[in-house]
Amino acid sequence: MILASEEISTPANITMSRLIALSKKSRGLSLKSGLIGALQAGDYQSAFKGRGMEYDESRLYQPGDDIRNIDWRVTARTGKVHTKLFREERERPVHLWLDFRAPMFFATRGKFKAVIAAELASLFAWTAQRQGDRVGGIVFSDTVHHELKPQRGKSAVLRFIKQMVEHPSWQQSENNDENQQGLLHSLINLRRLVKPGSMVILLSDFRGLDEDCRSHLIRMRQHNEVIMVHVYDWLEEFLPPAGNYRITNGKQELEFDTYNQNFIDIHTNKFNTHKELLIKTARSCHMNYLRCRTEDDPEKVIKEGLRSR
Repeated sequence: MILASEEISTPANITMSRLIALSKKSRGLSLKSGLIGALQAGDYQSAFKGRGMEYDESRLYQPGDDIRNIDWRVTARTGKVHTKLFREERERPVHLWLDFRAPMFFATRGKFKAVIAAELASLFAWTAQRQGDRVGGIVFSDTVHHELKPQRGKSAVLRFIKQMVEHPSWQQSENNDENQQGLLHSLINLRRLVKPGSMVILLSDFRGLDEDCRSHLIRMRQHNEVIMVHVYDWLEEFLPPAGNYRITNGKQELEFDTYNQNFIDIHTNKFNTHKELLIKTARSCHMNYLRCRTEDDPEKVIKEGLRSR
């Protein structure tokens, strides 16, 4: 089996060079948005005023405003005293929450879900770094949990990429059983790590998401901007035409047939129910919800998905 640390890029692994190269593609992306529900709005529309910073707009003078910021031109034109407002550039923590549990190491088309998630995380990280934000987060699996506190600069992105590439999950063992509690425990740790005013980007297939998980997501959204990116494979949504099929991860094989309409209905309903739960969760508290198949272009998914923010 090819290890992730080797500089050989395949649809089933990631490399440092491949994820670093995505910095160029991130130049066409943006994470900037309006005010978010937090004590600090982050880098973008600041409630503070200052001198020598980028001019934003003018509004009517209010008691307590610094008279040095009076907009004399607008005041003369309107006959009413106006004050200049400025943008204050302030770094914002961006937390990437990356799922490397066993089901993420699967694909029938394109690349492993884990590979797509890592590429998405890299694009988000490079974009945040370019905008002056701090980058950190959590990379977790069924048994391993790594936290990286947000830091500024290119070194922070490289540190996160290194954590993804060297994660033990790429060296799959014979007994790599799925731990359904891993999702909940990781979300609990994420809430502890995230400070108000942060951006949180969730990259997962969200397998095992239950009401306890949803509760943590909803609470986290109260003081942060949250982006959910649902990564999935075509086979999880649709089944192929009637026939006998065999899939393998290189160690284990699974056979199934699609002659049974009842089996097809159960499979389809299970995915649709899961998808609707994610959409409901996102809509209920105004999270951004993006979907990315294993054969999709991560850059295009981000660009189109965040266009309406």
